[in-house]
Amino acid sequence: MPFLSHGSYQIRYELDGPTGAPAYVLVNGLTQYSELWAAYRQALLARGFRVATFDLLGQGGSDKPTLFISQDDQVAVLRRLIDKLGDGPVFLSGISFGGLIALRYAIEHGERLSGLVPMSCFAELSPQLLLLGSALRTGLILGGTGYLQDLLLPMNLSDEWLKPLLDKLDRVKRQGWLVNDVYALQNLMDSFLDFQPLTPHLSAITAPTMILNGEFDFLTPRHLHETLRVEIRNSSLVIIPRAYHAFTLEKGALTADLLARFADDVLAGRWRGNQAVWVAPDEPGGELTLFPDGYDHLRAIPHKRTPA
Repeated sequence: MPFLSHGSYQIRYELDGPTGAPAYVLVNGLTQYSELWAAYRQALLARGFRVATFDLLGQGGSDKPTLFISQDDQVAVLRRLIDKLGDGPVFLSGISFGGLIALRYAIEHGERLSGLVPMSCFAELSPQLLLLGSALRTGLILGGTGYLQDLLLPMNLSDEWLKPLLDKLDRVKRQGWLVNDVYALQNLMDSFLDFQPLTPHLSAITAPTMILNGEFDFLTPRHLHETLRVEIRNSSLVIIPRAYHAFTLEKGALTADLLARFADDVLAGRWRGNQAVWVAPDEPGGELTLFPDGYDHLRAIPHKRTPA
């Protein structure tokens, strides 16, 4: 697998698909590694896209400094990778912390993007998210990578996904222990908590933007995505039914299909952001439906809006 250079550091990446084809760049969440995008790579390659994945600085097969990784480093690495793609259309998507890095790239270098898909993302570190992040960091320091996984799994995934894995969880978690380093992860979490609000800058994003949010996302709930929808003019919010924060793992086929369809719509001139709110289908290929008129999409139960 090839590497990019960022200062004295080496960044592992993978790039597949025909040169000149529209490209998707997929950015990991904080504790992830690029192999978790394998099903997306296969699905998007089959739809004619070029696909680029990489391990953030401090993750997986990339170098893992134990101190002083900043969000600026991650944006710079992402820029280097996108620069390698040439002049063809580029669609950028990231999950959670990776969505934050994608947002920052879009704010700073948005002219290079044909489309943006932030998933389970945020532009403000709300009090709840700040305290959750601080607690997870403390858990990592006191209990190591395994304890952090024990905390994150029930926050990120549904009972339906977890139940058949309960007797296999040690095997599932072992891969995370092998590819991620406790001190590098602590460094990454420090960079997450060293957060400056992006809301004042979101209006600079002009690329078509599809915001994806799981219906039952505990870590980054609906109101954080609402900020993105309101501030990014050419956007739409798509709610993934019965999905949690890590819906990219639970609903990979559906999410890959949504990514491909979004890019196809943009390239064909069919995309209309309009800051609309949609509900995703249950299965790949199904129709998206507009959120029912007269109801408040910020509520977990059907709740009629108060007339203005």
